[in-house]
Amino acid sequence: MPAASPPKPRRTASSKSASKAAAAPKASPLSPASTKAQLTLSSKNYSSWSLRGWLLARFAGLDFEEQMVSPDDADARRELLLLAPSILVPCLSHDGAKVWNTLAIAQYLDEIKPDAGLMPDDRLARAHCRSVSGEMNSGFANLRASLPMNLKAHYPGHKIWAGALPDIERIKEIWTDCLGRYGGPFLFGAQRGMADAMYAPVVTRFLTYEVPLNKACADYCRTIMAMPEMQAWRAAALLEPEEIEQLDMDF
Repeated sequence: MPAASPPKPRRTASSKSASKAAAAPKASPLSPASTKAQLTLSSKNYSSWSLRGWLLARFAGLDFEEQMVSPDDADARRELLLLAPSILVPCLSHDGAKVWNTLAIAQYLDEIKPDAGLMPDDRLARAHCRSVSGEMNSGFANLRASLPMNLKAHYPGHKIWAGALPDIERIKEIWTDCLGRYGGPFLFGAQRGMADAMYAPVVTRFLTYEVPLNKACADYCRTIMAMPEMQAWRAAALLEPEEIEQLDMDF
């Protein structure tokens, strides 16, 4: 494998602002004042996309308030049941911007928090991170449908639908490659980042349904679940009173 290229200096948010300061017009008196960021979330037990957005915001160090969508909200329920044309939750509102789609939220947070380390500094590693994160964002439909996220449940000996097996094998391939290439314990090295947030819900799925894993992938699952953020999210999920019958498998 060719050696990674030297890291290219990244422009920080402050340097970008400084370079444009002379040309930037003064704010209009009608411009809305900056307020604390808000992150709209759905069920903490069932919503894998909400978990991704929340982890990204926490990893970035963004100060935000949670806005929970009611479990009776029809649009949110359609998203959880994979019946919606697109996913609009989570949604981040920050400083006049409204951002939905988890990958878009990740890119936005990387722009406003360039020192948070959501993506690697090295150009080749950043391209790799974008690729595997994008793969998670748009792919693995069979895995989503057959192994829904459910942090309250545990199904030992679950027989995995054959259609989901290629998705599982591909994810294990991604994890094994990243952990071997960048040294772990996270997918792109010592610091957790965008890719870890994108794959964290898969970790919970693998544990809920006892998906067989190699040692590297099993260790990675333990690393993710040991994060304080994951422990806090899981604790909140276990306190949720509502249940969605279609997502609670009965064996």
